[in-house]
Amino acid sequence: MVLILGCLLGAAALWFYTDQQAKQKVQTAGGHLQAVTREASAAVQEKLRTLNLGTNDIKRELERTGQIVRTKAREAGEAISDATLDARITGAIKARLVAHAKLSALDISVNTTAGVVTLSGAVGSEQEISQAMLLAMEVDGVSKVVSTLQVRPRAGDRSQ
Repeated sequence: MVLILGCLLGAAALWFYTDQQAKQKVQTAGGHLQAVTREASAAVQEKLRTLNLGTNDIKRELERTGQIVRTKAREAGEAISDATLDARITGAIKARLVAHAKLSALDISVNTTAGVVTLSGAVGSEQEISQAMLLAMEVDGVSKVVSTLQVRPRAGDRSQ
């Protein structure tokens, strides 16, 4: 009988102790969850302020322009960076064309969009198309070269 009573008392103590630990874990987790929720809420509110998406901002802009437009600064920065890179690529290819003995920078138009270079105009031979494309592919930042160059013998060129 004492053995049964001891077992019951031990089981009750274990249950009580385990129950207290569980309550403490739940309380700790609840406190942590509240802190994280407060931080997330503050971050959302800050983002709304940064993007001028508060209800008063929206009302004023709708009254003033009839539309709401927002551009992410990072995306706008990337677009400017891409345009700058494209201009640099075009300039580098044009400089190489000027320096090349057989290719005419005046006869070859270079257009670059998002790293894709398009060469157009007229050259004297298929070999010159190949040279122009190779020259363009060697420039850093070029991902693809499209040629619409046409072969047209130059005036005074009797070899073709």
